[in-house]
Amino acid sequence: MDEYDTTSSSYVVYWRDWFLAARGHEYFCEIDEEYLTDRFNLTGLQSEVTYYNHALDLVTDVFDVDCKDEVREQVDKSARHLYGLVHARYIITSRGLSKMCDKYKRGDFGRCPRVLCHGQTLLPVGLTDVPGQSPVKLFCPKCEDIYTPKSSRHSAIDGAYFGTSFPHILFQVYPQLVPEKTEERFVQKCFGFKVHSHAALSRWQEERKEEMLARLRGCNIRTGFPSDVVAERGDTNSFRSW
Repeated sequence: MDEYDTTSSSYVVYWRDWFLAARGHEYFCEIDEEYLTDRFNLTGLQSEVTYYNHALDLVTDVFDVDCKDEVREQVDKSARHLYGLVHARYIITSRGLSKMCDKYKRGDFGRCPRVLCHGQTLLPVGLTDVPGQSPVKLFCPKCEDIYTPKSSRHSAIDGAYFGTSFPHILFQVYPQLVPEKTEERFVQKCFGFKVHSHAALSRWQEERKEEMLARLRGCNIRTGFPSDVVAERGDTNSFRSW
């Protein structure tokens, strides 16, 4: 059954209740009615959302237009997009931050897959604020890295619905939630013995040596310039003045 099928038995009276209850929408929080009905908060979104007026009516549960199923489906798609765009603005308000903070404490966004982070809770973040460019990622405040959500349903969510600034604003407002940075690092061992750092250095030196040899093979010995350039000019003396 389609999770967005509003004609199914899972459809509830209020659109936002249905949207938040849909599988894969666990990252979203409920936007207050007052915020949605304040047109100032929606400034600039009319040009980004098709069927904007109908979509807003649907999100605020006042949509009562009798239309074809195809049009209703497009309006519902626009409503989901509109909710996501407004959501990115709402979660950096004091009320929105409070709601997302509660979800963070409960671990609704998952936990860091890095073993040495010991199950640190995550926060959703976008790689760009432009819709349709990149799916949502998860930020770990302990190792300060980002990860792809485990569920494909979460990976399909647009990262712009959370924005690039949300996690960092939340920790600015709630500094007590910032975890201590981990100093644990994975140590390479062979049969219980730590691999000497000289081994890694030697590998790095060998790689640089191979790169340099590859460059020299493509250069003329007398001029130091690429052989194809010398062959094209046909005169090695002209390069001496360089």
